[in-house]
Amino acid sequence: MLNKTDAMTNLPSDLHWMSAWQIREAIVARRLSATEVATHFIERIEALDRRLHTFFTLSADVALDQARAIDRRIDRGEPVGPLAGVPVSIKDQFWTKEIRTTGGSRVYADHVPDQDSLHVARLKAADGVIIGKTATPEFGTFWRTVGRVAPECVNPWDIRCTSGGSSGGAAASVAAGFGPLALGSDSGGSIRLPSAMCGVLGVLPSNGRVPRHGSFGSTLFLSCIGPICRDVRDAATMLQLLAQPSVADPFCRLDEPPDYLAGLDDGIKGLRLGWWEDRSLTGRVNAAVIAAVKKTALGLGELGAMFVDDPVTIDTQGIDEAWKILDFVDRYAALGEALYSDAVSRRKLTQYARERFADAKRVSGARYSQAVRRRAEFIRSFEAAFVNCDLVLSPTLGFTAPVIESVGPAERIPALVAYTLAVNLAGFTAASIPCGFVDGLPVGLQVIAPPNQEALVLRAARAFEQARPWTERKPVM
Repeated sequence: MLNKTDAMTNLPSDLHWMSAWQIREAIVARRLSATEVATHFIERIEALDRRLHTFFTLSADVALDQARAIDRRIDRGEPVGPLAGVPVSIKDQFWTKEIRTTGGSRVYADHVPDQDSLHVARLKAADGVIIGKTATPEFGTFWRTVGRVAPECVNPWDIRCTSGGSSGGAAASVAAGFGPLALGSDSGGSIRLPSAMCGVLGVLPSNGRVPRHGSFGSTLFLSCIGPICRDVRDAATMLQLLAQPSVADPFCRLDEPPDYLAGLDDGIKGLRLGWWEDRSLTGRVNAAVIAAVKKTALGLGELGAMFVDDPVTIDTQGIDEAWKILDFVDRYAALGEALYSDAVSRRKLTQYARERFADAKRVSGARYSQAVRRRAEFIRSFEAAFVNCDLVLSPTLGFTAPVIESVGPAERIPALVAYTLAVNLAGFTAASIPCGFVDGLPVGLQVIAPPNQEALVLRAARAFEQARPWTERKPVM
């Protein structure tokens, strides 16, 4: 709870739009206090989030305790971490000690973990202030952030539209100015799709770059954890913290990540770029969105990069089915089987979670093996697309955020994930960069690179950010 000692002085009027690194600099220089910053964001969320529903749980007491402790350390002249006093939100898939963690499920509506996930622990160790838990569909298994824990999270640019999913609460909260940093996760587009729909930056690390630990179910081949923010430098800082190896995850890379900040401003001069447009989606996407994103992508040539002559072609035949089997079965094995086999728990599940677990239960070992093989084949074909390219560019998705009433409560739209799902299946890295508006709603450019080339993706995002700043336009709150 707020108290009189938390009363704010003359804070910058644009504090809620400042980047994380700017907020940290102001706190360390004692132009602002961490307590003032936390108070400002808590009050903003309490006042405005009732329309958007981006948070399941606002951890005001925890955040203020953290902020006051940081202020005391700064007053004593002690060193502080790279996120000192910066508000950070956590997707409600990840465990947070002493803060309710539901996974978006009524089964865990009152669940309070006794430990943090590895990611939350690292963000706290860097002196990030955990402001709350953002909305997610049940166990992150749907492309809309809707479930049975709270009202649906909607889009700050138009509340009739979805914020996307499954990191919809994370993306919408950043877009609404409820905090500069959000932790998200992505197994088929769950960071990049809501980031594109809400007009923010979302980064998908390559498979195994960020350890997995402390969440409600994940997949062996597809799940990745990454930052959602408005600023590329912020994304690089947050990824640096998340990407450190851990022997606790047997699928994690054990090599040290590169310094993501070191070459951030090196530009993209001389890089070879390819354009990927899936022609099989014609009629299922918005031609105006594709044209707008392509125009933006080609503009990167003005920054010294070179586009290859031939468009990139990727054989995506059968990958949607392979992805579904791998994702559905792994989540069923990790979490769903116990819930689905219990009649009481099953009744509490959303329609889409029940359907996904039922589908997974019917998958034979032979079909799972075939999906693993199709993934291996697809990785080879995806690698071939980069023989003549350093980066491949595409739309993040081929339309703007759908109007919620236009889609069913459990409807899956394969065209929605056509460009993002492939990257997860191949285990590559990508980012969705805000690149303009169509009919008043944001659209996103996806930048894709081979595994462990996150620094290259961030460099390209930074070059675009400097040439065409994307934070000048903001939703009306």
